[in-house]
Amino acid sequence: MNQKYFVDCQWLAQHLNNSHVVIVDCRFQLSDPNWGWLQYTHSHIPGAYYLDLDRDLSSTIQAHGGRHPLPEVEGLGTKLASMGVVQNETLVVAYDNSRFAFAARLWWLLRYLGHEKVALLDGGWNAWQSDGYPVTTEIPPAQTGFFEPQPHQDWIVNLEQVKACQNKPGVVLVDSRERDRYAGIREPIDPIAGHIPGAVNSPWQLVSDQDGYLLPSINQEQLWSDYTSAEEIIVYCGSGVTACVNLLSLKLAGIERTKLYPGGWSDWCSYLNQ
Repeated sequence: MNQKYFVDCQWLAQHLNNSHVVIVDCRFQLSDPNWGWLQYTHSHIPGAYYLDLDRDLSSTIQAHGGRHPLPEVEGLGTKLASMGVVQNETLVVAYDNSRFAFAARLWWLLRYLGHEKVALLDGGWNAWQSDGYPVTTEIPPAQTGFFEPQPHQDWIVNLEQVKACQNKPGVVLVDSRERDRYAGIREPIDPIAGHIPGAVNSPWQLVSDQDGYLLPSINQEQLWSDYTSAEEIIVYCGSGVTACVNLLSLKLAGIERTKLYPGGWSDWCSYLNQ
């Protein structure tokens, strides 16, 4: 397990009272947006705060831009500070129960905003529960931290930039959705099925096992072995959320030349509907 970007349940249990560690619950369901908050209020890791995909980790949906536009950075910075996060000092540990689908969005966002000290809980909430570690319903009070967002604007691309790169040698466009959505066989969320022309497919679920544990480094490297010589890899999914799991995997595989298309297929197909 990569110690820089992951911690296990035993480690987290030993650091529940560490003032330099802030825990964030990222549980969410696209089909039921209130579900994550309800689960959090019912039971969560002691000391954990909650960040909601729709309300905290995304901004307001517009006609274009996708279903989960990147959040307004000053607002997110204020929320992180109120959880006690001190930029570049506090280790933020994020978890969900969806094989990193939502926690990885926070992992990527924090690094995008200039905060490298962030890790994911290997196995997530399910591992914490099954291993018998303590849980609580107590919501922690607001704290005083400091977070001044410094976005890496060159980490993201928009629709026009994707179009400009579509047939460019050396640039790989990766669709992170399940194979049947990529193939246009099934589309449960967006109004049009299919994928961006020229994109290859690497489903985000290949990064972890069925129980939500990160697969070994050799697996991460194998996932991207065909693209190690790429000049740039642009990753997208439906709306810039699960693509972050693949960006995490690429990081673990030692591939740095990556960018996120946050709007993803939901932004792309919004122009096809006109």
